[in-house]
Amino acid sequence: MELIGTIPENLINFTLVAVFSLLIGLSQRRIHSLSNEVAHTFGTDRTFTFIGILGFILYLLGGPSAYLFMGGGLVLAMVMGISYYYHIRDLKDFGATTIFVALITYCLGPLILTQPQWLVLLIVVTVLILTEMKDTFVNISQKFDRYEFITLAKFLIIAGVILPILPDGPILKGLSLTPYKIWLAIVVISSISYCSYLLKKFIFPNASIILAGILGGLYSSTATTIILAKKSRKEPQHIQQYMAGIIFATAVMYLRILILILIFSQPLFGAVWLYFIGLFLFTVIIGLVILYYKNKSVASFDQELQTDKNPLEFKVALIFTAMYIAFTFVTFEVLNRYGTPGLNVLSFVVGLTDIDPFLINLFQGKFGTPVNAVMVATFQAIISNNALKMVYGTFFAGKQARIYLIPGFLLIIALTIVVIFLV
Repeated sequence: MELIGTIPENLINFTLVAVFSLLIGLSQRRIHSLSNEVAHTFGTDRTFTFIGILGFILYLLGGPSAYLFMGGGLVLAMVMGISYYYHIRDLKDFGATTIFVALITYCLGPLILTQPQWLVLLIVVTVLILTEMKDTFVNISQKFDRYEFITLAKFLIIAGVILPILPDGPILKGLSLTPYKIWLAIVVISSISYCSYLLKKFIFPNASIILAGILGGLYSSTATTIILAKKSRKEPQHIQQYMAGIIFATAVMYLRILILILIFSQPLFGAVWLYFIGLFLFTVIIGLVILYYKNKSVASFDQELQTDKNPLEFKVALIFTAMYIAFTFVTFEVLNRYGTPGLNVLSFVVGLTDIDPFLINLFQGKFGTPVNAVMVATFQAIISNNALKMVYGTFFAGKQARIYLIPGFLLIIALTIVVIFLV
């Protein structure tokens, strides 16, 4: 460490400029060599290294005014402009990526001299990644349909525009229901649904049955159960995989609820995370047993049945909002009239519907309910919801599903009951 301290600072800075510029230049050489354009390009490894060194020298000589650096940049831009003109004329190629990368390389010297090293490294890494991912971006863009950017715009509006400007004051006196909390719940659920949608469409477009169940569990394990159960009737030879997919969707549900707890109630998260991880792992084991019991193949999942619907549909948002507000009032009234016993009964009832609005209400701590009571109500709602999925699965998949789903869900429910006694 003492030896490093004796090295002149400018020597270290110069070395960083030269190395970073050379890396960018080597990346440019590789890219242009693949398209046989090395002879027609503005420059590659040595040229980019010299550009970086030039920017470093001119910034040092120019001092705080940076006139020399700006003048050198102007000359460099003119030279690149001339090169770009002949590039267009000879190759009919209008791409200007190399020019912008060269200008960024020219700025490395001032960046290293004035900014934290982590920021410079981040810029260099970003340039290298973006230049190397051209083909990837082309492939991704071809998967986008006309509504993808509209969907993205909707998500950015609800998460980045509407949420910050909503007031956080209570709508009704005595009830901690605010516009901000209502919309925050929508944003969180929409975020999880949108991530599931993107994974299914762009990362795993031809998912296996098992992966379809896992990704579906991020959005709705109940809806996934119905879809997989119905599909299993058409492909009875893959019944085990469909039933295992349903169990895996339930396993992911535990993780989804745990994420909601982490977002809305850190004290509750500290009290229940171990139980949720245990239930998740136990459910995964059951799914694996169903999947591999006298079965070794994993079939693909038909694209037609993957739920690639827009996860940010206005109708869905309205339904969730209505349910969220309704559960707020219902839970408030039940707690005021019947206390914790009433909450316990209500938790079993809501398990027969969408449990997310009810659970988010509890996690946000609107009602001043003790953590233990919230924990018990959460697990009771999960038990009821798992029982509902068992009924849905056996009903839509038929008799052949019973030997897989009924024992599987009963074991999961039994362990959840044990957890209730432990909390």
